[in-house]
Amino acid sequence: MDPTPFTDLPLPAPLQEALAWLNYTTATPIQAKSLPPMLAGRDVMGQARTGTGKTAAYGLALLARIDPELQRTQALVLCPTRELADQIAKEIRRLARALPNIKLTVLSGGINQRPQIASLEHDPHIIVGMAGRVQEHLDQGTLTLDALKVLVLDEADRMLGEDFEAASRAIVKLTPKSRQTLFFSATFPAAVRDLSRVLQRDALEVTIDTAPAVASLTQTFYEITPETRVDALAHLLSTQKPASALIFCYTKNDAKAVESALAARGFSVLGLHGDVDQRDRDEVLVRFANGSARILVATDIAARGLDIKQLAAVISYELPTDADVHLHRVGRTARAGESGLALHLFTTRERSRLFAIEERLGEPLKVEKLTAFSADRPVAPTVVTLCIDGGRADKLRPGDLLGALTGDAGLAKEAVGKINTYDTRTYVAIDKAVAAEALKRLRDGKIKGKKFRVRPID
Repeated sequence: MDPTPFTDLPLPAPLQEALAWLNYTTATPIQAKSLPPMLAGRDVMGQARTGTGKTAAYGLALLARIDPELQRTQALVLCPTRELADQIAKEIRRLARALPNIKLTVLSGGINQRPQIASLEHDPHIIVGMAGRVQEHLDQGTLTLDALKVLVLDEADRMLGEDFEAASRAIVKLTPKSRQTLFFSATFPAAVRDLSRVLQRDALEVTIDTAPAVASLTQTFYEITPETRVDALAHLLSTQKPASALIFCYTKNDAKAVESALAARGFSVLGLHGDVDQRDRDEVLVRFANGSARILVATDIAARGLDIKQLAAVISYELPTDADVHLHRVGRTARAGESGLALHLFTTRERSRLFAIEERLGEPLKVEKLTAFSADRPVAPTVVTLCIDGGRADKLRPGDLLGALTGDAGLAKEAVGKINTYDTRTYVAIDKAVAAEALKRLRDGKIKGKKFRVRPID
């Protein structure tokens, strides 16, 4: 299809202004096909692979229906993880920048309810949250949805899967029947399509090619024996030398074992699974995104919703039992025109999974046998992450920290990497060669006229 300029879409002027400010000029295929029916009020099932602009599609649609003068909750986005909730909220806030006084609240589990309750004392226009925590607030009476206009289920296959279906359906029952209901996901199993007929009204299905972008993705499957799986993984990391790699494991015990095995061999590796608490999850993701750790070992559940830009490689420690999960995995790399690498280990017992993936992709797979392994040659990170114990609550902005580092601390701007700001903490990536000096200068000096505790977390 020909590219569709956003100016051709019937979006309100403030949203067109925000798009121009963000330099979003042309709609992606999922945006071009789903926005017109959503803006017309239709229920939609939007299916497209990860990284194709689904969040902006439904974000624009729900913002177009918000009445800023009505101080009631008018839009609710449900999603499976805190990381995804934070990313969705960030994108919607960016799109809403030209709308007056729009209040958005994130309701995630795993953190204290008190700040959320305080935020809900005056109804937000938009809520982005996890189903369990949203249901808790509904049960406690700290949240009402009787003025809701738009309900979105992001990663709808998860939200209507066994982990979240009960909570999602309980929430739906407390929303007006007149609401617009939008499902978005990379995959829609038959069970979700069945539930669509119950929870949506004559939903229009919009599907964009969900297969990996062949031109930018190099994908290889390696047959191994069970006892050589770790050796094979270390061999691929050593020979391919990806700048960053996300390794998928089937269980959290596998993830912990793989993390330990790679660390023992000298690899810069972190883990993300059900036993990692929320604060540690934040630091793990910051360090991986910064590049101060090159490898992240995760379960599929823990990795759902992660938006890691410029991820060089994904590796399957073993093949998933569901071919759609494979699509989710490889969709983490080769995004937004970038090239990517997808490597997968399998044994003879996993051949049926291989055939299912081949059938799902509709093309032959590149399969090789791996029997000889090179010695481990880990590539060390070139940056270190520093944590400053001050954040948004202290009115500490990324620009303030950058100014302190390039001013009083005397660092070249090129030596400062990504800066991530949270309510009470700020993380910054520093070139390893000058990290010790940067740490000393920050500890001895001030940021925005204040002294803050500064420590390395690598």
